[in-house]
Amino acid sequence: MFGIGNGFFFLVIVLVFLIVIIASAIRILLEYERGVVFRLGRFSGVKGPGLKFIIPIIDQIKKVNMRTVAMDVPPQDIITRDNVSVKVNAVLYFRVVHPEKALIEVDNYLYATSQLAQTSLRSVLGQFELDDLLSQRDTINHNLQEILDRQTDPWGVKISNVEIKHVDLPAEMQRAMARQAEAERERRAKVIHADGELQASKALADAAQQISSQSGALQLRFLQTMTEIAAEKNSTILFPMPIDLLKPFIKNQLEKKSTD
Repeated sequence: MFGIGNGFFFLVIVLVFLIVIIASAIRILLEYERGVVFRLGRFSGVKGPGLKFIIPIIDQIKKVNMRTVAMDVPPQDIITRDNVSVKVNAVLYFRVVHPEKALIEVDNYLYATSQLAQTSLRSVLGQFELDDLLSQRDTINHNLQEILDRQTDPWGVKISNVEIKHVDLPAEMQRAMARQAEAERERRAKVIHADGELQASKALADAAQQISSQSGALQLRFLQTMTEIAAEKNSTILFPMPIDLLKPFIKNQLEKKSTD
Protein backbone atom coordinates (compact mmCIF):
# COMPACT_ATOMS: atom_id res chain seq x y z
CA MET A 1 0.00 0.00 0.00
CA PHE A 2 2.81 2.38 0.84
CA GLY A 3 4.57 1.66 -2.45
CA ILE A 4 1.38 2.19 -4.44
CA GLY A 5 0.77 5.51 -2.65
CA ASN A 6 4.27 6.74 -3.34
CA GLY A 7 4.00 5.79 -7.00
CA PHE A 8 0.69 7.61 -7.37
CA PHE A 9 2.10 10.70 -5.67
CA PHE A 10 5.15 10.63 -7.93
CA LEU A 11 2.91 10.31 -11.00
CA VAL A 12 0.89 13.33 -9.93
CA ILE A 13 4.04 15.37 -9.50
CA VAL A 14 5.26 14.34 -12.94
CA LEU A 15 1.92 15.26 -14.53
CA VAL A 16 1.87 18.63 -12.80
CA PHE A 17 5.45 19.26 -13.93
CA LEU A 18 4.56 18.34 -17.53
CA ILE A 19 1.53 20.62 -17.45
CA VAL A 20 3.64 23.51 -16.17
CA ILE A 21 6.27 22.85 -18.85
CA ILE A 22 3.68 22.71 -21.62
CA ALA A 23 1.92 25.83 -20.33
CA SER A 24 5.21 27.73 -20.22
CA ALA A 25 5.90 26.68 -23.82
CA ILE A 26 2.62 28.11 -25.14
CA ARG A 27 2.20 31.81 -25.84
CA ILE A 28 -0.78 33.59 -27.39
CA LEU A 29 -0.09 36.88 -29.13
CA LEU A 30 -2.85 39.30 -30.08
CA GLU A 31 -3.13 40.82 -33.54
CA TYR A 32 -1.46 44.08 -32.48
CA GLU A 33 1.35 42.34 -30.54
CA ARG A 34 4.70 40.94 -31.55
CA GLY A 35 6.83 38.57 -29.49
CA VAL A 36 10.59 39.09 -29.35
CA VAL A 37 12.26 35.77 -28.52
CA PHE A 38 15.54 35.55 -26.62
CA ARG A 39 17.24 32.15 -26.53
CA LEU A 40 19.71 31.78 -23.70
CA GLY A 41 19.85 35.58 -23.54
CA ARG A 42 20.52 36.13 -27.24
CA PHE A 43 18.04 37.54 -29.73
CA SER A 44 16.46 34.69 -31.67
CA GLY A 45 13.60 36.20 -33.70
CA VAL A 46 10.23 37.95 -33.75
CA LYS A 47 6.98 36.01 -33.67
CA GLY A 48 3.71 37.28 -35.07
CA PRO A 49 0.17 37.05 -33.65
CA GLY A 50 -1.50 33.72 -32.86
CA LEU A 51 -0.57 30.58 -30.91
CA LYS A 52 3.19 30.27 -30.54
CA PHE A 53 5.46 27.66 -28.98
CA ILE A 54 8.81 28.29 -27.35
CA ILE A 55 11.35 26.08 -25.65
CA PRO A 56 10.70 26.22 -21.89
CA ILE A 57 13.47 27.59 -19.68
CA ILE A 58 15.73 28.13 -22.72
CA ASP A 59 13.54 30.66 -24.57
CA GLN A 60 12.13 33.91 -23.18
CA ILE A 61 9.55 35.96 -25.03
CA LYS A 62 8.81 39.69 -24.60
CA LYS A 63 5.60 41.19 -25.95
CA VAL A 64 5.68 44.54 -27.75
CA ASN A 65 2.59 46.61 -28.55
CA MET A 66 2.58 47.66 -32.22
CA ARG A 67 -0.37 50.09 -32.04
CA THR A 68 -0.01 53.85 -32.44
CA VAL A 69 0.56 55.58 -29.10
CA ALA A 70 -0.78 59.09 -28.38
CA MET A 71 1.51 60.66 -25.79
CA ASP A 72 0.98 64.04 -24.14
CA VAL A 73 4.07 66.20 -23.91
CA PRO A 74 3.85 68.18 -20.62
CA PRO A 75 3.91 72.01 -20.82
CA GLN A 76 7.43 73.26 -21.41
CA ASP A 77 8.86 76.68 -20.56
CA ILE A 78 10.03 78.15 -23.87
CA ILE A 79 11.97 81.36 -24.46
CA THR A 80 11.39 82.44 -28.04
CA ARG A 81 14.01 84.09 -30.22
CA ASP A 82 12.53 87.53 -29.41
CA ASN A 83 12.88 86.79 -25.64
CA VAL A 84 9.25 86.06 -24.81
CA SER A 85 8.60 83.39 -22.16
CA VAL A 86 5.70 81.06 -22.99
CA LYS A 87 4.45 77.63 -21.97
CA VAL A 88 3.81 75.15 -24.78
CA ASN A 89 2.41 71.62 -24.68
CA ALA A 90 1.99 69.15 -27.51
CA VAL A 91 0.80 65.65 -28.39
CA LEU A 92 3.01 63.01 -29.99
CA TYR A 93 1.82 60.10 -32.17
CA PHE A 94 4.21 57.20 -32.71
CA ARG A 95 4.38 53.42 -33.01
CA VAL A 96 6.94 50.65 -32.91
CA VAL A 97 7.95 49.34 -36.34
CA HIS A 98 10.91 47.16 -35.27
CA PRO A 99 10.06 45.48 -31.95
CA GLU A 100 13.51 43.93 -31.53
CA LYS A 101 15.16 47.37 -31.67
CA ALA A 102 12.63 48.82 -29.23
CA LEU A 103 13.75 46.25 -26.65
CA ILE A 104 17.46 45.92 -27.44
CA GLU A 105 18.57 49.43 -28.41
CA VAL A 106 16.85 51.37 -25.61
CA ASP A 107 15.94 50.54 -22.02
CA ASN A 108 12.40 51.98 -22.02
CA TYR A 109 11.34 53.31 -25.39
CA LEU A 110 8.19 55.00 -24.03
CA TYR A 111 10.11 56.99 -21.42
CA ALA A 112 12.96 57.73 -23.82
CA THR A 113 10.59 59.01 -26.51
CA SER A 114 8.78 61.22 -24.00
CA GLN A 115 12.02 62.79 -22.77
CA LEU A 116 13.30 63.29 -26.29
CA ALA A 117 10.04 65.00 -27.28
CA GLN A 118 10.30 67.44 -24.36
CA THR A 119 13.89 68.45 -25.07
CA SER A 120 13.27 68.75 -28.81
CA LEU A 121 10.19 70.88 -28.19
CA ARG A 122 12.23 73.37 -26.16
CA SER A 123 15.15 73.51 -28.59
CA VAL A 124 13.07 73.81 -31.79
CA LEU A 125 10.53 76.36 -30.54
CA GLY A 126 13.30 78.51 -29.10
CA GLN A 127 14.46 79.18 -32.67
CA PHE A 128 11.18 80.91 -33.64
CA GLU A 129 9.82 84.34 -32.78
CA LEU A 130 6.46 84.60 -31.03
CA ASP A 131 4.55 85.69 -34.14
CA ASP A 132 5.95 82.74 -36.12
CA LEU A 133 5.17 80.39 -33.23
CA LEU A 134 1.51 81.43 -33.36
CA SER A 135 1.12 81.58 -37.15
CA GLN A 136 3.38 78.82 -38.49
CA ARG A 137 2.06 75.82 -36.57
CA ASP A 138 2.20 73.48 -39.56
CA THR A 139 5.85 74.28 -40.31
CA ILE A 140 6.87 73.83 -36.67
CA ASN A 141 4.95 70.54 -36.37
CA HIS A 142 6.64 69.24 -39.51
CA ASN A 143 10.10 70.21 -38.25
CA LEU A 144 9.49 68.53 -34.91
CA GLN A 145 8.23 65.38 -36.60
CA GLU A 146 11.31 65.13 -38.82
CA ILE A 147 13.75 65.72 -35.93
CA LEU A 148 12.09 63.22 -33.59
CA ASP A 149 11.66 60.59 -36.31
CA ARG A 150 15.35 60.84 -37.22
CA GLN A 151 16.46 60.46 -33.60
CA THR A 152 14.08 57.59 -32.72
CA ASP A 153 14.79 55.59 -35.88
CA PRO A 154 17.65 53.59 -34.21
CA TRP A 155 15.12 52.55 -31.53
CA GLY A 156 12.71 51.11 -34.10
CA VAL A 157 10.13 53.83 -33.32
CA LYS A 158 8.31 55.74 -36.07
CA ILE A 159 7.06 59.26 -35.26
CA SER A 160 3.95 59.74 -37.39
CA ASN A 161 2.81 63.18 -36.21
CA VAL A 162 3.51 65.97 -33.73
CA GLU A 163 0.87 68.60 -32.91
CA ILE A 164 1.30 71.69 -30.73
CA LYS A 165 -1.87 71.89 -28.64
CA HIS A 166 -1.66 75.13 -26.68
CA VAL A 167 0.58 78.16 -26.32
CA ASP A 168 0.12 79.86 -22.94
CA LEU A 169 1.10 83.53 -23.15
CA PRO A 170 1.83 85.83 -20.17
CA ALA A 171 -1.01 88.18 -19.19
CA GLU A 172 0.91 91.31 -20.20
CA MET A 173 1.67 89.81 -23.61
CA GLN A 174 -1.99 88.98 -24.12
CA ARG A 175 -2.94 92.59 -23.36
CA ALA A 176 -0.26 93.88 -25.73
CA MET A 177 -1.49 91.60 -28.51
CA ALA A 178 -5.07 92.71 -27.89
CA ARG A 179 -4.02 96.36 -28.23
CA GLN A 180 -2.10 95.53 -31.38
CA ALA A 181 -5.11 93.77 -32.88
CA GLU A 182 -7.38 96.70 -32.00
CA ALA A 183 -4.96 99.18 -33.58
CA GLU A 184 -4.81 97.03 -36.70
CA ARG A 185 -8.61 97.00 -36.95
CA GLU A 186 -8.74 100.79 -36.54
CA ARG A 187 -6.10 101.19 -39.23
CA ARG A 188 -8.10 99.04 -41.64
CA ALA A 189 -11.29 100.98 -40.85
CA LYS A 190 -9.56 104.29 -41.57
CA VAL A 191 -8.10 102.98 -44.82
CA ILE A 192 -11.50 101.72 -45.95
CA HIS A 193 -13.13 105.06 -45.00
CA ALA A 194 -10.46 107.04 -46.85
CA ASP A 195 -10.82 104.82 -49.89
CA GLY A 196 -14.59 105.40 -49.84
CA GLU A 197 -14.10 109.18 -49.58
CA LEU A 198 -11.69 109.07 -52.53
CA GLN A 199 -14.14 107.12 -54.68
CA ALA A 200 -16.98 109.45 -53.69
CA SER A 201 -14.94 112.56 -54.53
CA LYS A 202 -14.05 111.12 -57.94
CA ALA A 203 -17.72 110.37 -58.61
CA LEU A 204 -18.74 113.91 -57.57
CA ALA A 205 -16.04 115.40 -59.76
CA ASP A 206 -17.26 113.38 -62.76
CA ALA A 207 -20.85 114.39 -62.05
CA ALA A 208 -19.93 118.08 -61.76
CA GLN A 209 -18.03 117.93 -65.02
CA GLN A 210 -20.96 116.22 -66.73
CA ILE A 211 -23.47 118.77 -65.40
CA SER A 212 -21.29 121.74 -66.32
CA SER A 213 -21.05 120.53 -69.91
CA GLN A 214 -24.85 120.84 -70.33
CA SER A 215 -26.41 124.31 -69.98
CA GLY A 216 -29.78 123.17 -68.69
CA ALA A 217 -28.55 120.29 -66.55
CA LEU A 218 -27.60 122.53 -63.64
CA GLN A 219 -31.03 124.15 -63.58
CA LEU A 220 -32.76 120.77 -63.75
CA ARG A 221 -30.66 119.52 -60.89
CA PHE A 222 -31.48 122.68 -58.95
CA LEU A 223 -35.21 122.18 -59.51
CA GLN A 224 -34.95 118.51 -58.50
CA THR A 225 -33.25 119.50 -55.27
CA MET A 226 -35.94 122.06 -54.56
CA THR A 227 -38.63 119.41 -55.12
CA GLU A 228 -36.94 117.11 -52.61
CA ILE A 229 -36.73 119.93 -50.07
CA ALA A 230 -40.37 120.89 -50.59
CA ALA A 231 -41.44 117.34 -49.71
CA GLU A 232 -40.42 118.04 -46.11
CA LYS A 233 -43.13 119.52 -43.85
CA ASN A 234 -42.82 122.93 -42.19
CA SER A 235 -40.20 124.05 -44.67
CA THR A 236 -39.59 127.60 -45.76
CA ILE A 237 -37.93 127.81 -49.14
CA LEU A 238 -36.16 130.86 -50.48
CA PHE A 239 -36.18 130.42 -54.22
CA PRO A 240 -33.66 132.65 -56.01
CA MET A 241 -34.96 133.99 -59.30
CA PRO A 242 -32.57 133.60 -62.22
CA ILE A 243 -31.54 137.01 -63.57
CA ASP A 244 -32.11 135.84 -67.12
CA LEU A 245 -35.85 135.62 -66.51
CA LEU A 246 -35.98 139.28 -65.43
CA LYS A 247 -34.03 140.71 -68.34
CA PRO A 248 -37.12 141.21 -70.62
CA PHE A 249 -38.99 143.11 -67.91
CA ILE A 250 -36.00 145.27 -67.12
CA LYS A 251 -35.55 146.02 -70.80
CA ASN A 252 -39.21 147.10 -71.18
CA GLN A 253 -39.01 149.36 -68.18
CA LEU A 254 -35.92 151.03 -69.57
CA GLU A 255 -37.52 151.54 -72.95
CA LYS A 256 -40.61 153.12 -71.37
CA LYS A 257 -38.48 155.51 -69.37
CA SER A 258 -36.52 156.52 -72.46
CA THR A 259 -39.71 157.29 -74.45
CA ASP A 260 -41.13 159.36 -71.63
